[in-house]
Amino acid sequence: MKLDKRLLQQLNGLRILVSGTIGLGLLVAIMTIAQAFYLSKTINLVFLHSRTLADVSPCLIYFGIFSLFRSLFHYGQQNIAGKIAFKVKTDLREKIVRHLFKLGPIYIKSGRTGELSNTILKGIDSLDAYFSQYIPQIFLSALVPVGILLAVFPLDILSGIVFLITAPLIPLFMVLIGDTAETLTKKQWHTLSRLSAHFLDVLQGLTTLKIFNRSKDQIAVIAKISDHYRIATLKVLRVAFLSALTLEMLATISTAIIAVEIGLRLLYAKIDFQSALFVLILAPEFYLPLRQLGTKFHAGMEGVAAANRIFTILEEPAEHSSARPVLFNLRSEEIVFDTVSYGYKSKQLNAIENLSFRILPGAKVALVGPSGAGKTTIASLLLKFIRPDCGRICVGQHNLSDISAPEWRKQIAWVSQNPYLFHAGVAENIRLAAPGATEAELITAAKLANIHHFIDSLPEKYATDIGEKGARLSGGEAQRIAIARAFLKDAPFIILDEPTANLDPEIEAMIHDSIQTLTRKKTVLLIAHRLSTVHDADQIIVLVGGRIREKGDHSELIRQDGIYKKLNQAYRGVT
Repeated sequence: MKLDKRLLQQLNGLRILVSGTIGLGLLVAIMTIAQAFYLSKTINLVFLHSRTLADVSPCLIYFGIFSLFRSLFHYGQQNIAGKIAFKVKTDLREKIVRHLFKLGPIYIKSGRTGELSNTILKGIDSLDAYFSQYIPQIFLSALVPVGILLAVFPLDILSGIVFLITAPLIPLFMVLIGDTAETLTKKQWHTLSRLSAHFLDVLQGLTTLKIFNRSKDQIAVIAKISDHYRIATLKVLRVAFLSALTLEMLATISTAIIAVEIGLRLLYAKIDFQSALFVLILAPEFYLPLRQLGTKFHAGMEGVAAANRIFTILEEPAEHSSARPVLFNLRSEEIVFDTVSYGYKSKQLNAIENLSFRILPGAKVALVGPSGAGKTTIASLLLKFIRPDCGRICVGQHNLSDISAPEWRKQIAWVSQNPYLFHAGVAENIRLAAPGATEAELITAAKLANIHHFIDSLPEKYATDIGEKGARLSGGEAQRIAIARAFLKDAPFIILDEPTANLDPEIEAMIHDSIQTLTRKKTVLLIAHRLSTVHDADQIIVLVGGRIREKGDHSELIRQDGIYKKLNQAYRGVT
C-alpha cells in the first residue's frame, strides 16, 4: 500500500472523524454478515423445509432491516470521509498560502506561477479521492474480510482457509504494480504542471507574442505539451484498466474455488445447506472491498504525486517570528549594514558582498549603479523578503533578524517602479496600506498623491474597478495610486524604487512633487535609475558588482572624478 506519512499526519486533528469512519466500516461488515445469515436461513427454510411466507417473514424483516442499516452506515461512512477530505484540503490550502506569504516574493519568482497555481488548485483537489475514497477503502478492506473470516471459521474451517490463502493475492498484485503506477502518475502530474505553467506564460505574454507574430508557434508548443499529457494519461489509464481486469479475474477465480469446494462437499453431505449457502453468499462480499481497493489505488496515486510538490513548498524553510517582542522606532533609530553579504541560489556569485553603511533617521540615502549591482537585493533585505548569508543589519540596538516581519513592515512603506494593482476598486487598492482607514483619510491620501481629481472623474469614482494589474489605468495613474497607499500608511521609513521611471515629463513632475511631500521628515532609501533624482540625497552609495565603490553626497562624488561622475556624465549625454 502506498501511504504517504506526510499526508497521514494531516489526519492528526481529525481523530474523531477518522474513528467514526472506522466504526461505521466495522458496522458495515457486521450488517453484511447478518444479511448473509438471514438470507441463507430464509432460502434454507423455504426450499428444504417447505416453510410458508408467514413462517419466514421474521427472517425477511430482519434481512430488510440489516440491508437498510448497511446502506445507512455506508452512506454515513462516505459522508464522513468526504468531510475529512474537505477539511484536509482546506487546511492544506491555508497552510500553503500562509507559508508562501512567509517565503515571500523571492521564492515565488524563482519558480513558475502557472505551476504553483496548478499545485494549489488542481494538486490539492486531487487529494479529495485520496482521503474520501482510498484511505476509507483501506479500512474497509481490512475490517470487512476480517469480520467475514470470524463468521466463517466456526462454520467451515476449509472455506476460511481458502479465504486466507486467496485474499493476499489481490494486495500482493497491487504492490507489484505500485511502483509502475506511481512512476507513470508522477510523470502525468509533472506534464500537467508544465502545461499549466506554459499556458499561463503564454496568456501573460499574449501582447508580445502578437507583436512578434509568434502566436501560432506557441499554439504548436501547447499542442505538443498537450499531446505529451494525453500520452501520459493514457499510460496511467492502461495500467489502471489492466490492473482492474487482473484483480477482477483473481476475485472471480477465488470465488469460483470457494463455490467448487462447497459444491463438492455439499454433494457428499460434508456440509449442511444453510452453512454452504451462507459462505457462498459471503464469498463475493469478502473479495469486493479488496477489488475496490485496487480500483481506488490509482486515485490514491494521483494524490501522492501531487503531495510531493505540495510538501516541497511547505518544507521550504521560512523566517520564523521573533520569540519575544522587540520595541523599535524608525523615526529615531538608525539602520546599519554591517559587512552584509547575500547570494541567490540560482547564481554562483554573491549579489552583494561585505556591504557596510548607515541610514540615519530622517536622512535620504540613494543607491546608484549599473543593472545587477545589488540595489534591489538591498531593498529585499530591508523588506525582510530575504535574510543575509553573513553579516547583520542592525536597527538601533537590535538585530533585524530578531524583529518579526509583520512588526517591521508596519513602519515601512514601499513604492516600486511597477506597483501591483489588484482586480478591484480604486478604494480597495489604496486601503491595502490601512484597511481601517476612513473615507476622509482615503481622499486626503489621494489628494496628496495628486490622483483625487482623476478618481473623481471615473464612472463609479473610488468604487471603479481598475482591472487586473491596473489594466484600465495609465502608468502614471497606477504610480500615483501606489503613492496614495504610502501616504495612507504614513510610515517613518520609505523605500522608493525610482517611481518616476518611464513616465512623460508632466506626470513625472507631478509625481516628483507628491514624493517630495511624502518623504518630508521621513527616512528614505531611493533606488535611482535617473540620476537627476538623487542630487538632493544626503548620501549617495555607488554600487558595482555587489560592492560599494563610492559614498558621499552629490557634490563630493562629482569632485572625486570617479564612477559616479562618469555615470552622471553618461546620463546627461556628456562625453
